[in-house]
Amino acid sequence: MHKSIFKKVLFLTALVVLLALGDSMAQCAMCRATVGSNLSEGRGVIGTGLNFGILYLLLTPYLLVGGLFFFWFRASKKELAKKLSLSNRLNQIYSK
Repeated sequence: MHKSIFKKVLFLTALVVLLALGDSMAQCAMCRATVGSNLSEGRGVIGTGLNFGILYLLLTPYLLVGGLFFFWFRASKKELAKKLSLSNRLNQIYSK
């Protein structure tokens, strides 16, 4: 049951990220104006580098939150396995 919920949440998160990629290329007005003037002068390398830098900075918090979620999920999964193991042992003892 938990795996299906996790898969749904993961799928929805990936879908939202993919849909937001188009909007993530937008920059602040000043950066956009600078990149626009550089592109009009034929210097497109600066604009590409700026876009990748913004995406890199945008991705970092999501990776940190994702890492925290992963470690929390893994720890809770281990705790659940311990509880199930204890429950099975108690059931074996009391069923005799």
